[in-house]
Amino acid sequence: MPTISVGRDRLFAALGRTYTQEEFEELCFRFGIELDDVTTEKAILRKEKHLDEESAEDEEVIYKIEIPANRYDLLCLEGLAQALRVFNKQEEIPSYTLANISSESMIKMHVKPETSLIRPYVVCAVLRGITFDEARYNSFIDLQDKLHQNICRRRTLVAIGTHDMDKLQAPFTYEALPPSSINFVPLKQVKSFRADELMEFYKSDLKLKKFLHIIENSPVFPVLYDCNRSVLSLPPIINGAHSAITLKTKNVFIECTATDLTKAKIVLNTIVTAFSAYCERKFEIEPVEVITSNGTSCVYPDLSIYNMEVSLSYINRSIGVSLEAEEVTSLLNRMQLRTEQSLLGNNQSNINVSVPPTRSDVLHPCDIMEDVAIAYGYNNIPRTRPASLMPLHLNALSDLMRLEIAMNGYTEVLTFILCSRKENFTMLNREDDISTAVIIANPRSSDFEVVRTSLMPGILKTVGHNKDHPKPIKIFEVGDIAVLDEMEDVGSKNRRHLAALYCGATSGFELIHGLVDQIMEVNDVPFVPDDNTGYFIKLSNEPEYLPLRQADIIYKGKKIGTFGIVHPEVLKNFDIPDPCSFVELDIENFL
Repeated sequence: MPTISVGRDRLFAALGRTYTQEEFEELCFRFGIELDDVTTEKAILRKEKHLDEESAEDEEVIYKIEIPANRYDLLCLEGLAQALRVFNKQEEIPSYTLANISSESMIKMHVKPETSLIRPYVVCAVLRGITFDEARYNSFIDLQDKLHQNICRRRTLVAIGTHDMDKLQAPFTYEALPPSSINFVPLKQVKSFRADELMEFYKSDLKLKKFLHIIENSPVFPVLYDCNRSVLSLPPIINGAHSAITLKTKNVFIECTATDLTKAKIVLNTIVTAFSAYCERKFEIEPVEVITSNGTSCVYPDLSIYNMEVSLSYINRSIGVSLEAEEVTSLLNRMQLRTEQSLLGNNQSNINVSVPPTRSDVLHPCDIMEDVAIAYGYNNIPRTRPASLMPLHLNALSDLMRLEIAMNGYTEVLTFILCSRKENFTMLNREDDISTAVIIANPRSSDFEVVRTSLMPGILKTVGHNKDHPKPIKIFEVGDIAVLDEMEDVGSKNRRHLAALYCGATSGFELIHGLVDQIMEVNDVPFVPDDNTGYFIKLSNEPEYLPLRQADIIYKGKKIGTFGIVHPEVLKNFDIPDPCSFVELDIENFL
């Protein structure tokens, strides 16, 4: 969940009243967000530099507020304050409009065909007559950073460029050229660079070097020019210094280049709707015509309203309340969703919702239902238990096993379902036959290369990290493993396993054998040697156990698990100094 930092006093000024911390926390809870932390800028710096605490007098108080990941309109103070004012019924839902400009006088952006090789889309808009002060300017820049980290996926999907329109001359062109033919002075620099030189120059820049990989290996780089061939930006890396915005900027040209057109339109709408409140004509945005290489054109931003019809009965049934249509309409209006009621036959009602351009998160009737629940208040929803709610048989069995093993003095652990190849095979003395484990195509790190085929690696790692804990260590886990299976649609299948480990100076075969017998007794499985009606054990030869100190568990003629004394080499691999006995079996066979 993203967290935004806003000045408390500026936020309260935007809300039109002062709150105590408890009151503001209550407001956040009712709106579906959370006040995560209260701090100051100097306190943040002191914490980063590990300095001693000082007096916090006269320091601006910063509220860190956690918001839903899909509410891009709340990523800045302007959007958050406006949403809270509407929620508090302090103002009406704003209406965003496009400036009435003829097609001939509209600013145009021409897209060259070569851009399809790298970043094919661009959307633009202009904020006219905007008034910046230092706080607004900082919020404007911070919103772009938040969007880049969030919906833009670190600029891979969308890159935002903002420019002083008065320093540029329309029409604009969006091109893709060889890096050696692009020359300009980048932002915060005084020297002109070729684009390929910039790639080398920014490899030592802590902020920008993480974006270089997006285009550095491409034969062409995206670039935007005005009619005088002044470079606006080299997306997604850096803007040009020529068109840099300042506190004195009155007209802001915004361009978003992208590999995903839908995301680009959402990003552009988020910026212009939030900061059009500071324009001379409030909530009015000047459109830009984007003309593609094949001659088609589109006008951006797209501020059209999306209409959705939702059944009142669906809303009430999903939430578990009985609300009248008028109350639902009022609640949705507080969430910035203009709503009207339509009557159907049989005393049924539908709710007609107009979704504004700020609410890109509303995609399905369930999103409307969720907003009704938030505005109504989750604490006000009566608690009920559906009469037909029953656990799945496998989950009921898993819970029974957890309870029984816990009653035998074992502590439950929960380990990662992903592990490394080394942990899953080599460290257990097993061979990787390449036909058992599900391999992760693009793992985050070498610790998460495969889906575990056994619970053993996770449990041994747990003991290895807690080897100084008083002995004996008795732990267990009930969880899923995955194995390849060509018969399944997805090529693999999950199985529910139970595993337990006893670690101590006297960890003998008989200790874990007794637990196996207890598990079988709980499942009403009799011990019947060499018979298909119950279970029995026979000598096994698994590499992770000591020879002659291990056994297979045979249930109805089928092997369902193994137990024994863990091999000393395996214990050494996991840095465990004490002997351990271990059991693992597939409990789905008991269903």
